[in-house]
Amino acid sequence: MYCGRFAPSPTGPLHFGSLVAATASFLEARANCGEWLVRIEDVDRSRCRPHYASQILTTLEGFGFSWDGPVVYQSDRDEIYAAAIERLGDRVYACSCSRGEEHRRGCDLSKPVRSWRFSSVADEDFILRSATGGFYSYQLAVVVDDEAQGVTHVVRGADLESSTPRQAELQQALGYRALAYWHFPLALGADGAKLSKQNAAPGIELEDASRQLWRALRFLGQSPPVEVEGAALGEIWAWAIGAWRRP
Repeated sequence: MYCGRFAPSPTGPLHFGSLVAATASFLEARANCGEWLVRIEDVDRSRCRPHYASQILTTLEGFGFSWDGPVVYQSDRDEIYAAAIERLGDRVYACSCSRGEEHRRGCDLSKPVRSWRFSSVADEDFILRSATGGFYSYQLAVVVDDEAQGVTHVVRGADLESSTPRQAELQQALGYRALAYWHFPLALGADGAKLSKQNAAPGIELEDASRQLWRALRFLGQSPPVEVEGAALGEIWAWAIGAWRRP
């Protein structure tokens, strides 16, 4: 059975790029008669804020999204991530290298340990856990959670495509299933930069939900009729699910 997910980080309100990501993953799941999950990726507690998590869920509901099962919070799952690192055994090592240095096993451990890293065959070794704050990495958490939640298909922006080989290698090392991935083009601002919370992209407003959803569908290569633009959200979703074709 198809199982997709939307996994925002609560570092700010949802913006138009987030709406595009949620819409693409939701429509892929529903058009394939599958489940659609929501996961809050708040593993980095230094940047994430609980009030943004609540705001994100309220916004999704206000736009007419409905998800299956309970919302999972990564901040509740440290023990599961620790167990995964244990399972990786000698593929994990302590690293004292600073940012910008090449990270390989055998670095100078007379210096303070900065992170625990995964010994990659195909790529530069990458962080599984930071010594500062003890936070688990996105790469580890997303792989463990996708497996635990039964996710089969990942729909996300092209900016995360470079993470896919690392995640596939971790899946293999942990004995997990391989997933199917689709990376869609990013929504850009007027300056040509990716819309993101880090770039202070403006949050989407519920008062304008129908028009913004119509815009998201157009961005994703769909052709909603003009009369759908001002329709009720339920009518827009009914049209979008029935007409959805991956661009």
